[in-house]
Order: sequence, then C-alpha cells, then structure tokens
Amino acid sequence: MNRRPVIRNLLIALAVFCLVLGVDLVMHPRGHGDSALSRDSLRTVPDLTLTDLNGSAVHTADYKNKVVLVNFWAAWCVPCAEEVPQFIALQKKYQGQGLQVIGFSVDDDAQALQSFYRKYQMNYPVVPSDIRLADAFGGVLGLPTTFVIGRDSRIQTKHNGATDFSGLEQEVVGLLKAAQN
Repeated sequence: MNRRPVIRNLLIALAVFCLVLGVDLVMHPRGHGDSALSRDSLRTVPDLTLTDLNGSAVHTADYKNKVVLVNFWAAWCVPCAEEVPQFIALQKKYQGQGLQVIGFSVDDDAQALQSFYRKYQMNYPVVPSDIRLADAFGGVLGLPTTFVIGRDSRIQTKHNGATDFSGLEQEVVGLLKAAQN
C-alpha cells in the first residue's frame, strides 16, 4: 500500500483544521508572535508544586513578588538551545532585583536533558514537563514559548517562537522598576 496519498490527505486535513480554528503551528522568527495580554485577560499563574532536575521542589507560590520568566523549551530544539545562554545571562544580571527564570523542558529524554543542563551550567531551575503543564499556563503551540509574569503572579506577555532578548530585557526591567515605585 502506498502511504503517500494517506499522509498527504492527513496533512491537508490538519491544515484545514488549523485554518478553521485559527491555530498557528508555525514557529515564528524573532520578534513575531509576541502578544501583550489585555488587563482583563491576564491569567494568574497556577499554584503548582513540581520537581526540578536536581530533585528539588519548585513551588510556583514561592515566586510571588518576583518577576518570572517561564520558558517552555526542549534540548533538541535548535532555537530553544540558542536562547539558553541569554536566559542564563538575564538570571545572573537581574536575580538580585527580583527576577527568576524557570525552564520547563518539554518531552526531553532525561539523560539528554541532564547533559544539556550540565553543559550550559544553567543557573535557574529546569523542570521536566509536558503539554499538560503548558496548558496550565494557557497553552503552547510551539517551542520555544516564553511567558513574562509580573510580581502579582499574572502573565503579562507571551512570546511565541524565538525571543527578541533586547525587547524582553526592557520588559523585565520595566516590571522590576514598576514594582519598586
């Protein structure tokens, strides 16, 4: 049996389905797909207790009164891996002012994830996760996806695809300064 027509028909059906529902399955280049959320639609971060790669408990409630960057990524995802050094730099630069980066690794092999974590000397918690956890944040249609969370535990923006880090840093600084006033 020739599978090409079956696969082609499935892909066409998926494309039509996505068009009808307005689903975007394409990774966006830098700066595209960023969305600021209206004040009425700001979603509160769920109260979760998770376990990071080091076996430590990560309680989302512990990050109240901090500006938090939640990054859904995977070690096998090239744009995701390219972002990690920039998240490390942001964590180092702003942690004393109240920034916390958390990485949620989606569908990575445990050994590959540990190796990646050690190789990059990641200085923030990395939690093995899955799509159900992403749904708790409002959904992730592609990797990487980064959520910016204010000190009030509300998601301020969602960056789909590779992040424009100069813009992200400005956003973080603005949230850090706003909380001081």
